[in-house]
Amino acid sequence: MAKTEPITGLNPQASTRKNACIIARAKVNELYSWQEWVDQPHALRMLHNLRIAAKRVRYTLEIFADVLPPACQSAQQEMEQLQEELGQLHDSDVMIALLRLCLTSQEETIDGQAAQKEQKKQAKLLLPPALLPILLNPKVAPDTEQEREKHYQEFHQHWQHLQEQDFRQHLLAILDS
Repeated sequence: MAKTEPITGLNPQASTRKNACIIARAKVNELYSWQEWVDQPHALRMLHNLRIAAKRVRYTLEIFADVLPPACQSAQQEMEQLQEELGQLHDSDVMIALLRLCLTSQEETIDGQAAQKEQKKQAKLLLPPALLPILLNPKVAPDTEQEREKHYQEFHQHWQHLQEQDFRQHLLAILDS
Protein backbone atom coordinates (compact mmCIF):
# COMPACT_ATOMS: atom_id res chain seq x y z
CA MET A 1 0.00 0.00 0.00
CA ALA A 2 1.28 3.45 -0.89
CA LYS A 3 2.19 5.60 2.04
CA THR A 4 0.73 9.05 2.21
CA GLU A 5 2.97 12.10 2.14
CA PRO A 6 3.14 14.31 5.23
CA ILE A 7 0.79 17.28 5.02
CA THR A 8 2.46 20.65 5.29
CA GLY A 9 0.94 24.04 5.95
CA LEU A 10 -1.28 23.05 8.85
CA ASN A 11 -1.60 25.68 11.56
CA PRO A 12 -2.87 24.78 15.03
CA GLN A 13 -3.98 28.38 15.45
CA ALA A 14 -6.08 28.32 12.27
CA SER A 15 -9.70 27.25 12.10
CA THR A 16 -10.61 23.60 11.74
CA ARG A 17 -12.18 24.43 8.39
CA LYS A 18 -8.96 25.96 7.06
CA ASN A 19 -6.89 22.96 8.19
CA ALA A 20 -9.53 20.53 6.86
CA CYS A 21 -9.35 22.21 3.46
CA ILE A 22 -5.55 21.89 3.47
CA ILE A 23 -5.80 18.19 4.34
CA ALA A 24 -8.54 17.53 1.75
CA ARG A 25 -6.56 19.39 -0.92
CA ALA A 26 -3.50 17.23 -0.16
CA LYS A 27 -5.59 14.05 -0.39
CA VAL A 28 -7.09 15.12 -3.74
CA ASN A 29 -3.60 15.80 -5.10
CA GLU A 30 -2.50 12.39 -3.83
CA LEU A 31 -5.42 10.78 -5.65
CA TYR A 32 -4.44 12.43 -8.91
CA SER A 33 -0.81 11.44 -8.50
CA TRP A 34 -2.00 7.95 -9.54
CA GLN A 35 -3.98 9.03 -12.61
CA GLU A 36 -1.27 8.01 -15.08
CA TRP A 37 -2.21 4.38 -14.34
CA VAL A 38 -5.93 4.73 -15.09
CA ASP A 39 -5.51 3.73 -18.73
CA GLN A 40 -3.37 0.70 -17.88
CA PRO A 41 -5.86 -2.01 -16.91
CA HIS A 42 -3.20 -4.47 -15.76
CA ALA A 43 -1.31 -2.09 -13.46
CA LEU A 44 -2.82 -3.97 -10.52
CA ARG A 45 -0.78 -2.47 -7.73
CA MET A 46 -1.07 1.08 -9.03
CA LEU A 47 -4.84 0.81 -9.45
CA HIS A 48 -5.05 -0.55 -5.92
CA ASN A 49 -3.04 2.46 -4.74
CA LEU A 50 -5.51 4.69 -6.59
CA ARG A 51 -8.28 2.98 -4.63
CA ILE A 52 -6.48 3.66 -1.35
CA ALA A 53 -6.05 7.30 -2.35
CA ALA A 54 -9.78 7.55 -3.19
CA LYS A 55 -10.55 6.06 0.22
CA ARG A 56 -8.38 8.71 1.87
CA VAL A 57 -10.20 11.52 0.04
CA ARG A 58 -13.56 10.02 0.96
CA TYR A 59 -12.72 9.61 4.63
CA THR A 60 -11.24 13.09 4.84
CA LEU A 61 -14.43 14.54 3.39
CA GLU A 62 -16.53 12.44 5.77
CA ILE A 63 -14.53 13.30 8.88
CA PHE A 64 -14.61 17.02 8.18
CA ALA A 65 -18.12 17.14 6.68
CA ASP A 66 -19.34 19.48 9.42
CA VAL A 67 -16.75 22.16 8.63
CA LEU A 68 -16.25 21.74 4.87
CA PRO A 69 -18.55 23.43 2.33
CA PRO A 70 -21.76 21.44 1.74
CA ALA A 71 -20.79 21.05 -1.94
CA CYS A 72 -18.16 18.52 -0.80
CA GLN A 73 -20.97 16.02 -0.15
CA SER A 74 -21.30 15.15 -3.85
CA ALA A 75 -17.51 14.74 -4.10
CA GLN A 76 -17.66 12.36 -1.15
CA GLN A 77 -20.28 10.28 -2.98
CA GLU A 78 -18.14 10.22 -6.13
CA MET A 79 -15.18 8.97 -4.08
CA GLU A 80 -17.33 6.31 -2.48
CA GLN A 81 -18.43 5.08 -5.92
CA LEU A 82 -14.86 5.20 -7.26
CA GLN A 83 -13.61 3.30 -4.22
CA GLU A 84 -16.33 0.67 -4.70
CA GLU A 85 -15.50 0.22 -8.39
CA LEU A 86 -11.80 -0.11 -7.72
CA GLY A 87 -12.56 -2.46 -4.82
CA GLN A 88 -14.50 -4.78 -7.12
CA LEU A 89 -11.63 -4.66 -9.60
CA HIS A 90 -9.17 -5.54 -6.84
CA ASP A 91 -11.40 -8.38 -5.62
CA SER A 92 -11.37 -9.80 -9.16
CA ASP A 93 -7.58 -9.55 -9.25
CA VAL A 94 -7.34 -11.43 -5.95
CA MET A 95 -9.77 -14.10 -7.17
CA ILE A 96 -7.79 -14.58 -10.38
CA ALA A 97 -4.56 -14.93 -8.42
CA LEU A 98 -6.15 -17.48 -6.08
CA LEU A 99 -7.58 -19.47 -8.97
CA ARG A 100 -4.20 -19.53 -10.68
CA LEU A 101 -2.57 -20.65 -7.45
CA CYS A 102 -5.08 -23.46 -7.03
CA LEU A 103 -4.82 -24.55 -10.66
CA THR A 104 -1.03 -24.50 -10.59
CA SER A 105 -1.03 -26.47 -7.38
CA GLN A 106 -3.45 -28.98 -8.88
CA GLU A 107 -1.36 -29.46 -12.04
CA GLU A 108 1.83 -30.04 -10.07
CA THR A 109 0.54 -33.09 -8.23
CA ILE A 110 0.01 -36.56 -9.66
CA ASP A 111 -2.42 -38.00 -7.12
CA GLY A 112 -5.68 -36.08 -7.56
CA GLN A 113 -7.21 -37.02 -4.19
CA ALA A 114 -4.06 -36.22 -2.24
CA ALA A 115 -3.76 -32.95 -4.12
CA GLN A 116 -7.34 -32.00 -3.35
CA LYS A 117 -6.87 -32.75 0.36
CA GLU A 118 -3.67 -30.70 0.42
CA GLN A 119 -5.34 -27.83 -1.42
CA LYS A 120 -8.22 -27.79 1.03
CA LYS A 121 -5.80 -27.87 3.94
CA GLN A 122 -3.75 -24.95 2.54
CA ALA A 123 -6.81 -22.99 1.43
CA LYS A 124 -8.43 -23.24 4.87
CA LEU A 125 -5.49 -21.35 6.26
CA LEU A 126 -5.96 -18.48 3.80
CA LEU A 127 -9.58 -18.31 2.71
CA PRO A 128 -13.07 -18.06 4.11
CA PRO A 129 -14.70 -21.51 4.06
CA ALA A 130 -17.46 -20.36 1.68
CA LEU A 131 -14.88 -19.73 -1.06
CA LEU A 132 -13.36 -23.21 -0.94
CA PRO A 133 -15.97 -25.05 -3.06
CA ILE A 134 -15.82 -22.32 -5.70
CA LEU A 135 -12.06 -22.20 -5.92
CA LEU A 136 -11.51 -25.94 -5.82
CA ASN A 137 -14.21 -26.90 -8.32
CA PRO A 138 -13.24 -25.83 -11.85
CA LYS A 139 -16.81 -26.45 -13.06
CA VAL A 140 -18.19 -23.87 -10.62
CA ALA A 141 -15.41 -21.27 -10.78
CA PRO A 142 -16.64 -17.87 -11.99
CA ASP A 143 -15.41 -16.35 -15.24
CA THR A 144 -13.21 -13.92 -13.38
CA GLU A 145 -11.39 -12.56 -16.44
CA GLN A 146 -14.66 -11.28 -17.90
CA GLU A 147 -15.78 -10.04 -14.49
CA ARG A 148 -12.52 -8.17 -14.10
CA GLU A 149 -12.86 -6.57 -17.52
CA LYS A 150 -16.41 -5.49 -16.64
CA HIS A 151 -15.23 -3.94 -13.36
CA TYR A 152 -12.35 -2.18 -15.08
CA GLN A 153 -14.67 -0.74 -17.74
CA GLU A 154 -17.10 0.54 -15.09
CA PHE A 155 -14.29 2.21 -13.20
CA HIS A 156 -12.71 3.63 -16.36
CA GLN A 157 -16.00 5.10 -17.60
CA HIS A 158 -16.61 6.71 -14.21
CA TRP A 159 -13.09 8.16 -14.17
CA GLN A 160 -13.58 9.56 -17.70
CA HIS A 161 -16.87 11.10 -16.60
CA LEU A 162 -15.09 12.80 -13.68
CA GLN A 163 -12.41 14.08 -16.08
CA GLU A 164 -15.06 15.49 -18.41
CA GLN A 165 -16.59 17.35 -15.46
CA ASP A 166 -13.15 18.63 -14.43
CA PHE A 167 -13.86 17.07 -11.04
CA ARG A 168 -10.42 17.83 -9.60
CA GLN A 169 -10.50 21.55 -10.32
CA HIS A 170 -14.13 21.80 -9.24
CA LEU A 171 -13.39 20.16 -5.88
CA LEU A 172 -10.24 22.22 -5.32
CA ALA A 173 -12.22 25.39 -6.09
CA ILE A 174 -14.82 24.37 -3.51
CA LEU A 175 -12.10 23.79 -0.93
CA ASP A 176 -10.56 27.19 -1.72
CA SER A 177 -13.85 29.05 -1.33
